[in-house]
Amino acid sequence: MTITDRLSASFLGVIALILIGFSTAIYLVASITLNRSIDDRLQAALGTLADLAEDEPGGFDWEHGDRSLSLGREAGHDQVRWIILDEKGMEVDRSKNLGDSTILNQPGSRRSDARGEPWRVAQRLIRSNHPESPIPGEDSTRPKRLVLATGLPLEPIDRPLTGLAITLPSLSILIWGLTALLGRRLCRTALAPLNRMAADARHLGANDPSQRLPMIETGDELSELALAFNGLLDRWQEALQRQSSFAGDASHQLRTPLTALIGQVDVALRRERPPEEYRQTLARVRDQSDRLRRIVESLLYLARADADAGLPTLELFDLSAWAAEQVRRRLRERLEAAPGPSLTVEGPILVQAHSSLCTEILENLLDNARDHGRGFRPVEVRVDRENGHARLIVEDHGRGLSSVELSRVFDPFYRTSDARRASPGGIGLGLAVARRIAVSLGGQLRAESQPGVGSRFILTLPFPSLEVTQFRKGRE
Repeated sequence: MTITDRLSASFLGVIALILIGFSTAIYLVASITLNRSIDDRLQAALGTLADLAEDEPGGFDWEHGDRSLSLGREAGHDQVRWIILDEKGMEVDRSKNLGDSTILNQPGSRRSDARGEPWRVAQRLIRSNHPESPIPGEDSTRPKRLVLATGLPLEPIDRPLTGLAITLPSLSILIWGLTALLGRRLCRTALAPLNRMAADARHLGANDPSQRLPMIETGDELSELALAFNGLLDRWQEALQRQSSFAGDASHQLRTPLTALIGQVDVALRRERPPEEYRQTLARVRDQSDRLRRIVESLLYLARADADAGLPTLELFDLSAWAAEQVRRRLRERLEAAPGPSLTVEGPILVQAHSSLCTEILENLLDNARDHGRGFRPVEVRVDRENGHARLIVEDHGRGLSSVELSRVFDPFYRTSDARRASPGGIGLGLAVARRIAVSLGGQLRAESQPGVGSRFILTLPFPSLEVTQFRKGRE
């Protein structure tokens, strides 16, 4: 089922329910109003008759043919009929326009006459307040109770109600049909740009990633959809370009140590050599193999998807104390040329991260700063807080990076000309791996640089939640 069919079916279903409810409500209101008007007229007539009955000692005195009573003198379906009966059921009086009196003697408020036409009847029983005869011992022939009955034919209201019962469904069906035709056309018109987008998307080929969907200037959600889809294509094209560049760089980086390895082995096998030369050849082979191992491990780490990499087990530790320990360790192991890195901290700063992975990030940043800094000025390491995050900053005072170099500094295998001269054995994967680790820890690694001043690499990590901090303090 197409979107047009689903939208039309839902819309028409709602319209049908609205029309049914509206028609039913109109019919019920009309029926109740008309029937209530009939009941009001009948009750008013009963009140008039009750007022005309004279309650005298010995019973009711009713004057036949009372000229002051005009009720029921005229014929017609809209005129009230009435009859008065005594306690024995004998007729006392009736209206001039009442033909068959049995219609008013039947029980029930809705009755049918001999011709089957419906009537609405109302009755009232009145009792005398002076039943005793004025002359003691004399029986009065006056009735002690009177039964007042009034009636009106229902044909004047049944006929319009019947017509209304036919008109409302017919009109509702007509409105529903017109709405179905118009609504389906409107749905097709509104979704026509989406159909064009689908047709254009089917013609997009993988051979030309630069193709895009034509923008639809409708100013609504369809324009946003086209813009979002083209943005997805832009990211896809960028990913393809990066993948192609990554594959080329990886093949080149792998080919270089392999070629060196094969060359060293071929040279050693050309003739018999003394043991010392074989040791030198094996040492060079060992160096090239170690470089090849580091390249393969970095490539495997960067090639893993985020879902496959998995989140490391996080731990709560003091970033300031941890950074101080790492700097002291590098100085003990003489991994830094004098002078060693300087450390500035803002007191204890708790973070929830992975200390071993953070160590790898710091090692890469310090190695990068050592290779690019000036030997007479120490590398600065700082730990502080900013905007609800903990920061680890590694800053050198080297040549700095241009804007082009800064935009590519985290690309795999990218190395500046100074980096290639300062560290010929580097592979250009350290910063890429460091950023990937930072993202897996829920943080961010970014770079700032000024040519001739130096570069600054900033690792930001989120503070632990309040519950984790309180739990740690409670255990301590």
